[in-house]
This record gives sequence, C-alpha cells and structure tokens, in this order.
Amino acid sequence: MAVNVYLTSSSMAGEKPLSRHELLQWVNDSLQLSYTKIEQLCTGAAYCQFMDLLFQGSVPMKRVKFEVKQEFEYISNFKILQNAFKRHGVDKIIPVDRLVKGKFQDNFEFLQWFKRFYDANYSGMENYRPAEARAVAGVSAAGGSSQKKAMPLSASKKPASHSQVASGVGRKPAGTVSGGTGGGTRTAATSSQIEHYKSEIKEKDSTIEALEKERDFYFGKLRQVELLCQEDGVDGAIATSKVLDLLYATEDGFEPPPDDEVLANEQLPTEVYDESEQDEY
Repeated sequence: MAVNVYLTSSSMAGEKPLSRHELLQWVNDSLQLSYTKIEQLCTGAAYCQFMDLLFQGSVPMKRVKFEVKQEFEYISNFKILQNAFKRHGVDKIIPVDRLVKGKFQDNFEFLQWFKRFYDANYSGMENYRPAEARAVAGVSAAGGSSQKKAMPLSASKKPASHSQVASGVGRKPAGTVSGGTGGGTRTAATSSQIEHYKSEIKEKDSTIEALEKERDFYFGKLRQVELLCQEDGVDGAIATSKVLDLLYATEDGFEPPPDDEVLANEQLPTEVYDESEQDEY
C-alpha cells in the first residue's frame, strides 16, 4: 500500500516549495523525458509512468498514450492513473476535468502534490529504465512515438509535392517527341491543378478543424454531466438544474443567437397572419 500525503499549510511549514523549473527538471531527469513546460503533464502519461516506477508492474504501460493531443485521450491516461491509485490505496482525488484543460496553475498544483507523494513512496529503485518501459508502449526515449506516425486525414489526400510534379512533368513518354508549345501547355495545366488541389485541401482542413472543435466541445459537456452524476448526495432537482446549466453553457465559437434575432423569429408567424381571413369566417 502507498503512503498517503497531504498538502496543507502546516505540512508545508518550514519547507521551500520547488519552482516550476525545478519540478520540470525532476520530471525529465526521473523519466528521461524532454518536457519544456508544466502544461505538457496534462496528458497524464508521465504520472502513469511514475506510478510504474514506484510500484513496478502496477501500470499497464502498453495502454498509456504519450503522443496524444486530444482531451479524450488524456482522460484515458488519467483513468489508468486512477485505477493505479485505487489499487494501492491512494486517496487523492485527481481533478481530471481541470488537468486535461492544460492550464498551468492546475497542473502545477497537482505536480507539487505528486512530488511530495513520490518522495514519501520512493524506495530507491535504481534498476528502473524509463526509456525501455516506454518502448513497451511504442514510445521513444524522448517521449515521442518511435513508430511511424499515421498520416492525418487531411494529408492522406494531399497531391504530390512541387518537386514530384516537376520531375513528372520533365519526363517524356516513350515514343514521343517534344516540340512546339505542348510542354508549356502541360506545365500550365499542371500548375492550375496544383492550385486547385491546394484550395481543396485548405477547405477540407478548415472543415476538419471546425468538426474537431465541435466534437471536443460536446464531449466536454458529456464529461461534466458524467462527473455530476457521480457526485454523492446530489438532490434530483438540483442535479437537473445543474445539467441544464451545463448543456446551455457556451464558449467562444458556440454562442447562442442574439436576443433580437430570437424575438424576430418568434414574431414571424404573427406578421404573416392576416386578420381579414378570420373575419370571413
């Protein structure tokens, strides 16, 4: 079982807190990583490996994702961390919904607590090799993926580069002789196609970015509702009110229509209605 620690003003009395740079250096030195800022810990992957270091074999490193960029992937890592905490009797509540947002203060405070937890439970295991442990999850020593990255959706349809197109244009088919303005016409047509493809790719990238933003927005709402439903002692009426508040909450890019526009839409049927028709009856 793990030794539980708590960060209070009395427990911290007489201690000089570590700076962000000192904490980040400790993370990098301990796990042989190359993080450059505290916010990168929002993925939860480093904490999972720290638990594997403290309690070897307690974390399924194959399931830990280091090279991730989406909140739902961060949450997956933190669920692994929560299971490890539960297995070893750690009663610390992980503020997952705040950590995955990647804000400095939330991640800095949690890292301060984790450093204290690490110091209380570290038994001087010198045989642990972080890079080899990450290799199990297909990750390089620096924390990046050692496997070839999958090509993103927007890039999978990307046309040949300028150099490839140019080299293709320069080759002449067997049995043909260049002459006249034919080569110039083909070059102009190819350039036009390239510009067309570039425009299409840019448009698709914008669409994908908008869809991903909308997906993350609604996933965040579902996650908040899930956490609310897991709270103990919440009255049904209060829970309903809170769920409605979460559902109707907005952020940049997802604003409701202006009130005057809503009123105009509500008044539209009365403007079309002809009172003279009622008189005929």
